[in-house]
Amino acid sequence: MTDPGPDPSASPAARRKRGRLKVFLGMSPGVGKTYEMLRAARRRKAEGGDVVVGVVETHGRRETESLLRGLEVMARQPIDYRGRALMEFDIDGAIARRPDLLLVDEYAHSNAPGSRHPKRWQDVEEILDAGIDVWTTLNVQHLESLSDVVLRITGVRQREAVPDSALSRADDIEVIDITPDELRKRLGEGKVYVPETARLASENFFKVENLTALRELALRRAAQTVDDQLVAALREKGVEGPWAAGERILVLVGGDAMAATLVRTGRRLSDMMMDAPWTVAHVDRPSAGAPDAVASARLSEAAQLAEQLGGGSVRLSGDDVVRAVMDHVRRNNITQIVLARGRENRFSAFLGRSLAVELLRASEGAAVHIITDASPPERPALRWPTASHRGWTGYAVGLALVAVATGLGLLLDQSFERVDLGVIYLAAVVCAGVLHGLRPALAAATAAFLVYNFLFLRPLYSFAIGSPTDLLTLVLFWAVALTTGALAGRVREQVSRAQRRASAVSALLAASQTLSGAEDARATARALAEQASAAAGAKAVVLLPEGEDLAVAASAPVVEPPLQLGAAAMAAARWAWEKGEPAGHGTGTLPQTSWTFRPLQGVRGRSGVAGIEADALAPGSDEERLALAILGQGAVAIERAELAGQALETETLKRADRFRGALMNSVSHDLRTPLSTVLGSATTLIDYGDTLKPDVRADLLLSIREEAERLNRYVGDLLDMTRLEGGGLNIKSDWTDVRDVLNAAAQRISRRLGARDLTRDFPADLSMVMVDEGLLEQAVVNILENAIAYSLDGSRIELAAYEDRGSVVISIEDEGKGIPTPELERVFDKFRRMEEPSDRTQGAGLGLAIAKGFVEAMNGRIAAASPIVDDHGTRVLISLPKAIATHRDLL
Repeated sequence: MTDPGPDPSASPAARRKRGRLKVFLGMSPGVGKTYEMLRAARRRKAEGGDVVVGVVETHGRRETESLLRGLEVMARQPIDYRGRALMEFDIDGAIARRPDLLLVDEYAHSNAPGSRHPKRWQDVEEILDAGIDVWTTLNVQHLESLSDVVLRITGVRQREAVPDSALSRADDIEVIDITPDELRKRLGEGKVYVPETARLASENFFKVENLTALRELALRRAAQTVDDQLVAALREKGVEGPWAAGERILVLVGGDAMAATLVRTGRRLSDMMMDAPWTVAHVDRPSAGAPDAVASARLSEAAQLAEQLGGGSVRLSGDDVVRAVMDHVRRNNITQIVLARGRENRFSAFLGRSLAVELLRASEGAAVHIITDASPPERPALRWPTASHRGWTGYAVGLALVAVATGLGLLLDQSFERVDLGVIYLAAVVCAGVLHGLRPALAAATAAFLVYNFLFLRPLYSFAIGSPTDLLTLVLFWAVALTTGALAGRVREQVSRAQRRASAVSALLAASQTLSGAEDARATARALAEQASAAAGAKAVVLLPEGEDLAVAASAPVVEPPLQLGAAAMAAARWAWEKGEPAGHGTGTLPQTSWTFRPLQGVRGRSGVAGIEADALAPGSDEERLALAILGQGAVAIERAELAGQALETETLKRADRFRGALMNSVSHDLRTPLSTVLGSATTLIDYGDTLKPDVRADLLLSIREEAERLNRYVGDLLDMTRLEGGGLNIKSDWTDVRDVLNAAAQRISRRLGARDLTRDFPADLSMVMVDEGLLEQAVVNILENAIAYSLDGSRIELAAYEDRGSVVISIEDEGKGIPTPELERVFDKFRRMEEPSDRTQGAGLGLAIAKGFVEAMNGRIAAASPIVDDHGTRVLISLPKAIATHRDLL
């Protein structure tokens, strides 16, 4: 079966702090690591601890098996591999059981294909992250940084390795140490392997000199870890000491077999310098062409190995390697440089042109460590500049150029005497080199010499060489071919690299423009999936958080039915989201899936997960760097879209809060005032009705009616505004004569005019418009009431209507104080009131806002102008669109 990954329903809040890791470290198998771990576990259990055995390998040793009695041993999980059930450690079972202490043997073990992680140390990391303490065992030869040292000591390359950074995170290391002689004695007694295997091991790996060297490595590594812990504790307490704060290490690697060895050397040098920071660097030379697939893979593996061992990686660029390196050294205060001794030819070494010598000359105080390789040198394949080679076309063009030169030579030879025909052939060779590179140029040079020698050099019509100068001609032809071909190949390679970089920049620019133009997170995810798919040339998918889980937000190319990810792929995506690290194919988590998922890390946090089909991107390739750059842009774009949405929601909530606050303030005043008036007047009439004079009684009754009408208008305004805000406005449009609406509105406000004069100016003929008669009347009434509230008795209010080609216009003018110019833009805002209105006619500040909402709901427009005459007066215009524009001759 395939491990589906962690339970997505597990709450991260249920996890406690990271557990503690203890490593029982030994120099080799058989020293008693598992035995001592089980003895200590039994003591812990006797003290009342909750101890569980996750996985322990006894290898048939009776003493070790006896220690398992009385301990809880977890069942292993079957993993289906090629029809066989392989039993592996059950991570989810251990997390569900949650003991205080879990025993996990063989820290460097490689899990069966189909497991969640390729290595057991990664299983242990997940257990520790779940807050469970773990004890484990490890042989020193399985440390990644020591693998090449162990190879030189024992002649055996270890296939299972643990990154040094994993061991450095251990809280405790206990060295299980016995002498080499005692271990060989145990081996001979059959306590380590069966007799036949023990005999072979004693003659090979378990030699005294090998065990002595491995024992020293184990003790040194333990001492280094103790020293690192001491330094960390002293630094945390602020104790001054001889810290290696100034040491910084730069490891220079190329695309050769020494890359991994150099990385491990850098890690060991960092350990000797009290965990000094170190970086792996490679210099890209634009003029040298792109590295081949093998070199690119080695560079990518070196960068990954550096990350596993706790270092960093950087790519430098420059044709002058020494200058590029030294510029980085000066900018980053590098004190130690590590590089391999190059295999330059003897002439270069004699002239002192090797990289190591040049760096020694330019180091300026930085120490240079030159690492040699004892393995036999690789025989590099002859790498011709074939970027411009196009099959047989180049050769055909070269031969055609030679044929043209031959024809021209025959013509000139017959027409003139003493013509240097070799220059014509030389021109043909140059053209072949410039157009098609080295190999077609060499073929053209050879053909040109043969034809030239056969037709024009004595003895004629023979390939025999009649003069030593003829050999010089051949050498000259070949030299020109080599020079022009090599230069043409380099130029074409540089052009190709420049075109690829320009394409990458263009792709990034296009991606940036597309991503920045997306409206929301979903649209941004669709744009990101399309751009990532185009960059990788494969399927891409983007997942965004939805509730407590992830959901596919977009995929490209778009397929029907929509893309659905399987259980294993979703588990890998969840892992990338929860842990913030790549998962899936080509990673250390669920590598059996057919997708590679990477977290979309924004500025503030993770915004989602992006997946690309397996094997679509070669490690370290330009396509991979482009795709990663696009994913980085997409992460920021999705985060920006989410923040924009949150900002919009926040602004909406703020507006709602302001509306609610203004509404409550208005209600507290505008409802209480008329109610108080009504209550006071009614109380007076009840208590003193018989004693009041008729005119006083009439005035009190008038006050009750006016305040009740005012209260009715206010409640109506609140209901209208609620309909507008809630989108519940029901428009019932019909053909309407605006003059009828204006007359009805004038009639409704007639009692509130007081001593003001309302004049009407309507044309005899007016086009009908499609509006809601009730809404339009209420909008005009609100504007008229506003004009009454802000104008004095005896002033004039004008109600007019006219039309232009496309609309019917309603104009309402008053002679009030007017509206200050800065307030014109906000006069239609909710709860906006000017100063000094009449107390008897003061409203809630909703009338004009409601009028604006009603007019715009009918596709009309409303605007205010002030002052209009002698710094006072206000004009409000309502423009209602006609169904058909009127010809100007009919106006």
